[in-house]
Amino acid sequence: MTEQGSTFDYPTATSMTTPVELTSVPTGSNMTSSAGFYFQCAVVFIGLVGTASNALILYAMVASKQHKKHVLVFNQNALDLYSCLFLVITYSVKLCRIHLSGSIGYWVCIILLRENLLYCGILGSIINLAVVTVERYLKVVHSVWSKKKLRNWMIYSAAAFSWLISVIYITALNFRTIAAIDGVCYETIIWKSHIDQVHGIWNSLLFYVIMLLLFFFCYVCILMTVRRQASVMAGYSRKGPCSAQTQSNKIQSSVIKTMILVCTLFAITWLPYNILYFLMKLSLNLPVLEDAYCVVLFISFLYICTNPFIYATKFEPVKRVLLRLLPARRLPRKPSATAELVLLHCVPTTST
Repeated sequence: MTEQGSTFDYPTATSMTTPVELTSVPTGSNMTSSAGFYFQCAVVFIGLVGTASNALILYAMVASKQHKKHVLVFNQNALDLYSCLFLVITYSVKLCRIHLSGSIGYWVCIILLRENLLYCGILGSIINLAVVTVERYLKVVHSVWSKKKLRNWMIYSAAAFSWLISVIYITALNFRTIAAIDGVCYETIIWKSHIDQVHGIWNSLLFYVIMLLLFFFCYVCILMTVRRQASVMAGYSRKGPCSAQTQSNKIQSSVIKTMILVCTLFAITWLPYNILYFLMKLSLNLPVLEDAYCVVLFISFLYICTNPFIYATKFEPVKRVLLRLLPARRLPRKPSATAELVLLHCVPTTST
């Protein structure tokens, strides 16, 4: 999944017999179909929407002070904001169809047109989503252990890990011999047997199938534990639990529901891409369908741009802050001291 979305550098019969060859990478100005141009315009648009909405969610989390209570959830939105921002920057550069030359052209090719900075954020978002899932699992299913062993430094380290590992992985994977020749971004690919094919299949299994299995296992266990705890607490409902505990349970439930929806969105939006990518890696002679690839890649990009709307509707602390920003939801101001005096004078007095 981290093989750059709009790169069509799949093996052919010729490339398997040639040790080294220059392969044109249609990530930038050399997309031939009309769908490529409209695809890039649509990606820039959803990137702008995603950038604005993710920034608003981050503000709401800071305003509601949830960024300290839910560090990994805050980090998830930060990664999505980063991804949306570079989605706009990367595809805006592609639309400009810059002629690549010299050292500047080389770095534009390797960083932007090859989408390395963009996919660092996307991969980091996927890794962080898995980390959030494990954290929720530990806090709910193994609550006693997590209270004793889980420390804040571990949470912050996990958040930093999602950024660091994505940068290392993308750098090791994609910073191969790349060249800008005659204004076109080329990549020198060294084919060694079926290494690229095996890696492509493993890539989809690791960052999609294994992730889905992790999400399914953790959230099934979480829901079963929550249901069991709810049935136990029902027996003590007459005693009336304290309001603080009730509010804490409500927020935890809101976080779980939000993250389940985010994981479901990830599973749906990345499914078409991974199916097409998997088939292309299995069959070396499968023709590259640029229009179909643009469609499935656009659907996958919707993941990072749609996430903020889930937080806005399902994460209660964020939802309350956003509702206060709406003019119709603003609370009426308290009457001033002068107004209170006027009202007192207007109230008729009763005679004794």
